[in-house]
Amino acid sequence: MPVTIDLRQAIVHKIHGQTEEGLREVIENSIDGPEAALPGLGVVFEMIWKDLDSAKQDRVLSMLHRHLEKLTPGSITS
Repeated sequence: MPVTIDLRQAIVHKIHGQTEEGLREVIENSIDGPEAALPGLGVVFEMIWKDLDSAKQDRVLSMLHRHLEKLTPGSITS
């Protein structure tokens, strides 16, 4: 019988046990990388988001909002 794990479990399994340097490398290699890396970044973001208090979540939202205001749809790499 095959073992089935969901995407979150697969991502966590892949990064579990990494050093901070290893985690940085995984993140930096995923930024502006292939779209296949986006779900992994989403799982990492989810873990970070859950650990933030509401004031820090508000700061992240403000930062995201500022970045989005600078973009024109279709120019995401700006």
